[in-house]
Amino acid sequence: MKPKVCILRTDGTNCDEELFYAFEKFGGAPEYVHINHLKAKSERLKAYQILALPGGFSYGDDIASGKVLAIELISFLKDELKEFIVKKGLILGICNGFQTLIRTGLLPFNHIGKMDATLITNDSGHFECRWVKVKIENSKCVFLNQLTSDPVSEIDDNGSLEIAVNHGEGKFYAQKATISKIENHNLVTFRYVDDNGKPTQDYPANPNGSLNAIAGICDSTGRILGLMPHPEKFVEITQHPNWRRFPKGVKPHGAQIFENMIRFAKQS
Repeated sequence: MKPKVCILRTDGTNCDEELFYAFEKFGGAPEYVHINHLKAKSERLKAYQILALPGGFSYGDDIASGKVLAIELISFLKDELKEFIVKKGLILGICNGFQTLIRTGLLPFNHIGKMDATLITNDSGHFECRWVKVKIENSKCVFLNQLTSDPVSEIDDNGSLEIAVNHGEGKFYAQKATISKIENHNLVTFRYVDDNGKPTQDYPANPNGSLNAIAGICDSTGRILGLMPHPEKFVEITQHPNWRRFPKGVKPHGAQIFENMIRFAKQS
């Protein structure tokens, strides 16, 4: 059976078609589901194994990025989200989806309705739209750890992955005690790195100034993942501007993430 994927849509969402393509390519059964259908109960989260929140500008990023959608999820779907998590569904939030998960409180500590961290305006003061390098960390994420030891698809000798970013509010920020808790509980999944594969605070390698170079995190169950870079934009090798220079047999770096997520969902 192909795992069913709920691609959540609302006003201002984009990158949903790329996300649909990525899940379908690697064995998922994605469906577009508008938030209004979930609110009206004509669609139910329990029918899916994966909930995916795409990037974009939900509700025009009114108030703050992802804020209005987060309020909708908390106000109308809190119980369904709790049930989805209890039944071990997987949740993925990319860019605006990550911002939404942070503002619901699902990340980093699964405190629905309570924000423990935030994503704020890039230190550069402008929208960042380009390729960056990240490394996958050993974390609690249930479907990423295999990639930390898989050398087959590395482009760079240092093992970093190249993924595109497109955001204006991507700086991960939290109080010092919260950052320590995130680090101590192995919730960091991705970090921005320099050309030597080392985590960095320096611009432009760190495109937004995120504390501890954090590009993505998971919750304590390892089943909720949020990240600012867009892996769905690199699932075909020709999507990278320098694809002709890559060694033969290299997998697109975003492809690995979806491939492993679908494989885990099939085994669960």
